[in-house]
Amino acid sequence: MSSAAVSPTDSLPAAAARTVVHKFGGTSVADAGRYRHVAQLLLAREEDVQVTVVSAMKGVTDGLIEVARLAAAADPAWETCWRQLRERHHDAAVALLGEHAATTLAWLDARFTRLHDVLAALAVIGELPQEVLDRVQGLGEVFSAHLLGHHLQALGEDADVLDARDVLVVNHGELGVDVDWAASAAKLALWRQSHPARRLVVTGFVARDGKGHTTTLGRNGSDFSGAIFAALFAADELHIWTDVDGVLSADPRVVPEAVQLEALSYDEACELAYFGAKVVHPQTMSPAIERGLPIIIRNTFQPQHPGTRITAVSAGAGPIKGLTLSPDLAVLNVEGTGLIGVPGTAERVFAALRTAHVSVVMISQGSSEHSICCVVRHSEALRARDALTQAFSHELAAGQVQQVQLTEGVSVLAAVGDGMAGQPGVAARLFEALGRAQVNILAIAQGSSERNISVAIAARDATKALRAAHAGFWLSPQTFSVGVIGPGNVGAALLEQLRAAQPQLLARARLDLRLRAVVARRGMLLEPCAVAGDWKAAFEAAMQPTDLDRFTEHLLSARLPHTLIVDCSGSAEVADRYPAWLAAGIHVVTPNKQAGSGPLARYQAIRDAAAATGARFRYEATVGAGLPVITTLRDLVDTGDAVTAIAGIFSGTLAWLFNKYDGSVPFSQLVTQARAMGYTEPDPRDDLSGVDVARKLVILAREAGHDLSLEDVAVESLVPAALQQASVEDFMARLQDVDAGFDERLAAAKARGNVLRYVARFAPGQAPSVGLVELPGDHAFANLRLTDNVVQFTTRRYCDNPLVVQGPGAGPEVTAAGVFADVLRVAAGEGARL
Repeated sequence: MSSAAVSPTDSLPAAAARTVVHKFGGTSVADAGRYRHVAQLLLAREEDVQVTVVSAMKGVTDGLIEVARLAAAADPAWETCWRQLRERHHDAAVALLGEHAATTLAWLDARFTRLHDVLAALAVIGELPQEVLDRVQGLGEVFSAHLLGHHLQALGEDADVLDARDVLVVNHGELGVDVDWAASAAKLALWRQSHPARRLVVTGFVARDGKGHTTTLGRNGSDFSGAIFAALFAADELHIWTDVDGVLSADPRVVPEAVQLEALSYDEACELAYFGAKVVHPQTMSPAIERGLPIIIRNTFQPQHPGTRITAVSAGAGPIKGLTLSPDLAVLNVEGTGLIGVPGTAERVFAALRTAHVSVVMISQGSSEHSICCVVRHSEALRARDALTQAFSHELAAGQVQQVQLTEGVSVLAAVGDGMAGQPGVAARLFEALGRAQVNILAIAQGSSERNISVAIAARDATKALRAAHAGFWLSPQTFSVGVIGPGNVGAALLEQLRAAQPQLLARARLDLRLRAVVARRGMLLEPCAVAGDWKAAFEAAMQPTDLDRFTEHLLSARLPHTLIVDCSGSAEVADRYPAWLAAGIHVVTPNKQAGSGPLARYQAIRDAAAATGARFRYEATVGAGLPVITTLRDLVDTGDAVTAIAGIFSGTLAWLFNKYDGSVPFSQLVTQARAMGYTEPDPRDDLSGVDVARKLVILAREAGHDLSLEDVAVESLVPAALQQASVEDFMARLQDVDAGFDERLAAAKARGNVLRYVARFAPGQAPSVGLVELPGDHAFANLRLTDNVVQFTTRRYCDNPLVVQGPGAGPEVTAAGVFADVLRVAAGEGARL
């Protein structure tokens, strides 16, 4: 009978008492203090039979491998390395056992003397046979098990140490380690007859082969040892103790918001482990799967945490349990018309790779059969390409195969979850999340079990892709790398609103707006993670020279799923950068009117870049501050309505001035009052010139589908030509010179029963204008409140009764709120649940 046909528990009676196997990794037994902690943890548990499998102390296995290699290379440094290993274990024994250390120290000295003899022999023969390496590198677990076992005995516990080499028999085949269950169970049963202790400490990693030679179970072999002994002891549970609380939904070094998973199925754990997640090795789960043995991943440093439970059946909501990245890969693509419909092509591809000893990580082939794509490890990529080039040399020469293409610098992102099976739209959510993050997919693979969707992507996009996919399945917040330009009145108000709203957005909408940069003309702040607390103090303390190239690189460097720039400046130079930002996939939100009303070529370049990448350009606050003016117009146009006229009062300053101007107070005095109240720009001529109003009219006309330029608008300036070049102080001192002219216009308007208002007008086929006009006293624009803005859309649908949007249109708080609303619209478009 073959060993594979024998159940691991056939030679042992079923356990009547509760048996639990514990496995502790190297970080859990890194020094004497950690051994002491592990012992207390074990003693606190109520278990009838307690089996503890231990790894070597952290770093010891690597040290043993290194000392063996140094000795084989006749490098005299091996003696120093050997001495350091011995001293480390001596120190641990003394610190752990105190007055009981003498026996253990003698035992260690004997083993290290024997190790020294082996290393000296290696230095003579000048080579390192695998059998010798196995003997040497497995000693760390032997030392570790005796340290813990002797400590338990010193505490008066009924404990024994089991050297796995005395009972565990394995063979190495093409598929890895094959346990001889029958022989191992028989040896264990015999060993237990003379070692009936309730607590056992077992060496992990090591075993013997069928010929009695010392061997190892390979990397992660101690975990495998834990599962093997759990099966041999017919355990009720296997607890694997590590330095994390359990299995996480993603690598926390890449996704700090990764969540701990309460439960996984064996299949989910295998899929995650294969692609590099910090989970149990798939080989470890084989004995557990056969027996239905629960595996619990626990944190040695937080033993009160329940950890992650791995069983046959998955539990928990959501289709995706976790996402993993496999780095250092390459894509090989065999392509050609000669492959179509030819039987055996795939067989030739994989036979060539097998002959070259190349492992295939992922396979993808379209139904056209025009190409076969496979992902291989980067270290094997050139060998794999050469093997395929040779295998298809005839077809390449004949032109039946066009190329064997190698793409290096590749990672594979895998989304894993039993809940994907039969659940429509899971792949769509993954691809949508990656698309929004501007991540290109090189190849796709999904098995018929629907438990795993794997995509090959460029390694440079790997971090961003993982974070975007993690957020796309709501396993973490939608995260934006945010930079704000122009922390003036509006910018400062926006930054305060962002700071105040962040906790609520994170808790309610799972939206993380990370302010990582603030830029002004006089300097900038670049924060590695996010600005916390008082942004003004941080800005003043860390200010460095302004450099928009560095600013952009910094925002992108975090590899967060989304990047957003909020431009609160009025700079044309900053607006010139919008096309490049949008082309790089950076979203732009702005109250800066330069982009929407500047040169048509730049405006078109901005729109084209946004359309090409899907990056969002939002500029609601450029016209009506916090009023939904552009949104309303966009809704009209998008639903097929035709705009026949646009008219409005677009300046809160000019609205206030002419609402107040009734002749009782001179116009110049009202301007002085408005300036003192903060209604005007520092230089009131910026308001009185009408250019700002004209820009807003251009923005609306363009939004309605008309190629209007600022030069096309007839603008009536309220600033006399003689005062246009004067200083601000001189202008304010001489402003009373205009009072007589305004008084005359007001009197004439009153005589006709009208009022004066500064109005912008646009209608297709007519000359657009901005200026002071007379309106009837019952006109919609004649009775505004203080700084209210108003816009009137006349359309095919709203022809008899135009659609009017009215409300406060000035002030930093209101404008910042409009900008903030655009930020949230961008976030909602990228998947935030607002």
